[in-house]
Amino acid sequence: MPSPYENAASYNDPAGGTESSVGKQLRTDHYKRKALIELVKEKYFTPFADTTVMPKNSGKKIVHYQWVPLLDDANINDQGIDAAGLTTTREVTITVSAPGGTQGLWAKEYISGEGATAAAALAKAKSNTEDYFKELGVFNTDYATTKTALEALAEPWTIDDTGIDVPASGNMYGSSKDVGYISGRLPVIGEHGGRINRVGYTRITLEGTFENLGFFSEYTKDSLNFDTEAGLLTHINREMLRGANEMTEDALQIDLLNNAGIIVYGGAATATSEINGEVGTESLVTYMDLANLTTDLDDNRTPMKTTIIKGSRMVDTRVIQGARPLLIGSVLKNTVRAMVDMHGNPAFIDAKHYADAGTIMNGEIGSVDQFRIIVVPEMMHWEGAGATVTNNAGYHESGGKYNVYPMLSVGEGSFTTIGFETSSGKMTKFNIIHKKPGTMTADRHDPFGKTGFMSIQWWYGFLAMRSERIALVKTVASY
Repeated sequence: MPSPYENAASYNDPAGGTESSVGKQLRTDHYKRKALIELVKEKYFTPFADTTVMPKNSGKKIVHYQWVPLLDDANINDQGIDAAGLTTTREVTITVSAPGGTQGLWAKEYISGEGATAAAALAKAKSNTEDYFKELGVFNTDYATTKTALEALAEPWTIDDTGIDVPASGNMYGSSKDVGYISGRLPVIGEHGGRINRVGYTRITLEGTFENLGFFSEYTKDSLNFDTEAGLLTHINREMLRGANEMTEDALQIDLLNNAGIIVYGGAATATSEINGEVGTESLVTYMDLANLTTDLDDNRTPMKTTIIKGSRMVDTRVIQGARPLLIGSVLKNTVRAMVDMHGNPAFIDAKHYADAGTIMNGEIGSVDQFRIIVVPEMMHWEGAGATVTNNAGYHESGGKYNVYPMLSVGEGSFTTIGFETSSGKMTKFNIIHKKPGTMTADRHDPFGKTGFMSIQWWYGFLAMRSERIALVKTVASY
């Protein structure tokens, strides 16, 4: 048999010459590997994910246990006995919201009371609230028994005295940082000991499911033989992988947006429907919003390091130190670049000023406060989900309502994607089946074997591990 390299100019050349005697070369494994390497440069959300492997013959749901820290507000249980040896008491919390613009007050105060029953705890909380207002000099009348009467006396404060009823004991002092409260709850043991200072622990159950996704395309032998693009099959393979990758990224983005444990609204808005771009009341994110968000993430013990998947072979990881990622759409680039800090200085630092000193994430353009800004070209938004447009100050809108744009921070260990162990015992991101035209595809529907096909399938699943480490800012965006 003549060597296929004797006539290099005509080797597999559909535009002219003769084909190699060994036939047309369809190295799909080579195409696939090359396309997968290229896809690393197009991933924005996947690099932050941990991976949980779902073994075979274990159903389609994965269950994860998460233990709540002892000294955490979420550690609510009925096992506690107080220092006097009494059974578990109840705690009711009343919410006091200060009027807008009031100086020297927090936006909200939470005033609690404890008692043997929920009713007794509520009465104590009301008494404590009365003392609170007396100290402020707002009124000296006894605490009203109904919400309406209380609001009339405390106006312009907003009062919610329905209360949040929870067990008071079991976690000592929860997440309180008040010196007096903690001092009174430290587990002191007396001379005679006894059944005191009993605590309890809480375990929560997290569940995630996954689904099989996929699509396919067909092509003919003639399309390969006569198409003017010699690398047609290479491009088909690459575009198939790119499409599957983008679908996975889109699904992951939606899950992250829907599972954010911290939500911040720009301006004075308190809900998505209140986001607006009206002159003088714009719901535009500011430097202070991001600075306060950093504090919230710190309080939730979100790590200041992020491990990302990086590299041309998709097997190595890199650690980003000292900052958290903040993913935004292209439309918000000018917004972050225009931010000024508390001293009126530019808050945005371009990535070129620190790029040589560390690892740069895909799409990273710079930093603001303790966030590394990553621009995601395919970042989604909520079209026309904001307030009704009346006097637009220059912000994007749709159908007479303002568009709402997200800024998403994903903390280390906040979520995991769910992979599936195939029958071979190996983990594969994408499974491609390719049958080229010829004997492999010939049957009674295509006896000449002129049509081939290529299919791709994969498993996708999501499980939020620590939603309090996923933060979402909702804002308007200027034209």
